[in-house]
Amino acid sequence: MIQGRWKNNQHSIRVMQVFDNFVERYDAWFDSPFGKSAFEIERACIASLCRDLKGPSLEIGVGTGRFAKALGIEYGVDISVRALEYAKRRGIIVVRASGEELPFPDESFSSVFIIVTLCFVENPEKVLSEASRVLSKDGRIILGLILRESPWAQFYMKKGEEGNVFYKNATFYSFNELEDMLIKNGLTIVNVCSTIFQKPTEEPLHFEAPRRGYYREAGFIAVEAGRKPPTSI
Repeated sequence: MIQGRWKNNQHSIRVMQVFDNFVERYDAWFDSPFGKSAFEIERACIASLCRDLKGPSLEIGVGTGRFAKALGIEYGVDISVRALEYAKRRGIIVVRASGEELPFPDESFSSVFIIVTLCFVENPEKVLSEASRVLSKDGRIILGLILRESPWAQFYMKKGEEGNVFYKNATFYSFNELEDMLIKNGLTIVNVCSTIFQKPTEEPLHFEAPRRGYYREAGFIAVEAGRKPPTSI
């Protein structure tokens, strides 16, 4: 496993410890009836924006590599050593590093994925800045998110308040906040897809095809962003 740099702050340490200590529980969720159904819906939503993407590709916050394997992402970074061990076994080239300090040269990747990760990092703007830095000039960033205005975010925030080990460390952002963070880092939204219009539940979900565009009531959205073209004078 390649060792990169990562932010040694209290928030990062808390998140790292949670994923190191509960990695079996986290990874097993994807094999539960609800987890399987939610993952397939979210995967399909993200995949709908990936048809014309080029490699090499990187996932920031790769976790145990479930999305990376399903989407054919080659490289993954995370601060959890134990999560990276799972991702490595799934065939991902892994690097222990923080999304705020990626150990890669400028313009290293043609596609960068950030899937349900911004809500767990200390500085989401810095993560987007680093993603933009390592992105090729005509590359694309793909984000998968649960937005604060969604009923599902309220559902998960309540779980966090009740002591859920994962969601008590999560901060959900609105669509407008996400767009502002992208713009500040020289990025612009190209496409959006939305899915999971079912009410929050822990029962298995029925499959939903992604809908093009942003819907406030959606439980999960995928965003495709690219570099803003230079302003002509």
